[in-house]
Amino acid sequence: MNIILLGPPGAGKGTQAGHLVASRDMIQLSTGDMLRAAKTSGTEMGKRVAEVMDRGELVTDEIVIGLIREQLEGDKKGGFIFDGFPRTLAQADALEALLKEFGEKLDAVVEMQVNDEVLVERIVGRAADAVAAGGTARADDNEESLKIRLMEYYKKTSPLIGYYHAKGNLVSVNGLASIEDVQAEIASVLG
Repeated sequence: MNIILLGPPGAGKGTQAGHLVASRDMIQLSTGDMLRAAKTSGTEMGKRVAEVMDRGELVTDEIVIGLIREQLEGDKKGGFIFDGFPRTLAQADALEALLKEFGEKLDAVVEMQVNDEVLVERIVGRAADAVAAGGTARADDNEESLKIRLMEYYKKTSPLIGYYHAKGNLVSVNGLASIEDVQAEIASVLG
């Protein structure tokens, strides 16, 4: 089974992906994690990633697709969870072509719907709790950074909601429900 977890920053995609990895033996493909791993891997692709990132530039779609291709060539286990990818319509088309090339398909796109105001309160509160407990918060877990990240999401990624709805594989869940309730909703979607 191959799925996309779609939703704005802080909606809980990583949390839900972690649960699916543990409960269904799926492989989480988080582009951020893949880029960090590639940068230090020493492979040819890793060297390209390191060069781009060291210059402070954004990694191209071609490089991200190359990293995903490498993952698809390996062990498929219980399938793939695409977390943070695709982010644009061009990436969605490239992912569809890549899956087809490997004889795979996308089984579901799970949109984690959230209310932006509640999401901002949740993330800023999470950061404050982390600091109060003696830990550290993510540098971008503040209201100003989150609003910028949300605007970026709505400009580039939210068109995917219509794209996947038109293809018939979009399902929406309440991303602001409890972690367990979201897990249950996703489980019922995936069967």
